[in-house]
Amino acid sequence: MAREPRLSATSRRGDAVFRAVAGSAGGLVLVLIAAIAIFLIVQAAPAFRRAGLSFFTERQWFPDATPARFGVGALAFGTLVSSLLALAISLPIAVGSALFTTEIAPPRLGRWIGHLVDLLAAVPSVIYGLWGFLFLVPRLVPAERWLDNTIGFIPIFHSRHGIYGRSLFAAGVILAIMILPIIAAISREVFRQAPATHREAAMALGATRWETIRYAVLPFSRSGIIGAAMLGLGRALGETIAVALVLAASYDVKIHLVEPGGNTVAANIANKFGEAGLGGREALIASGLVLFAITLLVNIAARAVVYRTTRLAEAKA
Repeated sequence: MAREPRLSATSRRGDAVFRAVAGSAGGLVLVLIAAIAIFLIVQAAPAFRRAGLSFFTERQWFPDATPARFGVGALAFGTLVSSLLALAISLPIAVGSALFTTEIAPPRLGRWIGHLVDLLAAVPSVIYGLWGFLFLVPRLVPAERWLDNTIGFIPIFHSRHGIYGRSLFAAGVILAIMILPIIAAISREVFRQAPATHREAAMALGATRWETIRYAVLPFSRSGIIGAAMLGLGRALGETIAVALVLAASYDVKIHLVEPGGNTVAANIANKFGEAGLGGREALIASGLVLFAITLLVNIAARAVVYRTTRLAEAKA
């Protein structure tokens, strides 16, 4: 039996230093997350005491009034709906573009298309907001009207007063464009990691290009696509300026997505922080704590789904 090579003293010291640096970096991340959570809890506690359980159901925002009436229910609803809508729009486009650039397009063309898609991530969110407010929202009105006239029997696509524009639907479209490069970039890297032997075996058995992608690439990449989608969702949940510029802020639970109105937690913080008094700032921090918890739960759920998907794939292999 061959003997394992012995590491030199220098190599052992290098490994020890690397282990210490990597462990310190990981511990620092946990410390930062804990510090943020503690700060939010301490600062938000007075607002929770004032509002009680109504903080999660109240649909008004008057934290500095007497008596104070404020809550995060409508804001959390708008945050989740706009983010999930953005994910539903962007995920198939991002995955499709990633498949085209890695599996169908010539390598040189695929690289250029990938670079162009990545450039979307470099555009500041305020530019997206201004472009959405001045250009996209007016041009979405015919699409919203068409949805209302065609499938308006579904409540989410119906406008009760025939008014369209700065709606959760428009916010979802803006967010979809913003998270598309994140999902596409991660999906491209995942597809490139699919074993070439799987592709070659599928093609040797006479599979078409689509069948090769379906049976050799997508099953291997499923957990990576889920992770990419959850990262994009986390990005959409926390977006602030673009949504604040596009939405016509209101504090009701807007189930009619094409009607103007709706709001999100992050956009409400951006709009209200400058004019808020002490009670208002505490209420905004409390809403930020709720957003922090939602984002944390989304990421934990994503990790659980990725882990379960990976384990199932390994069990079938």
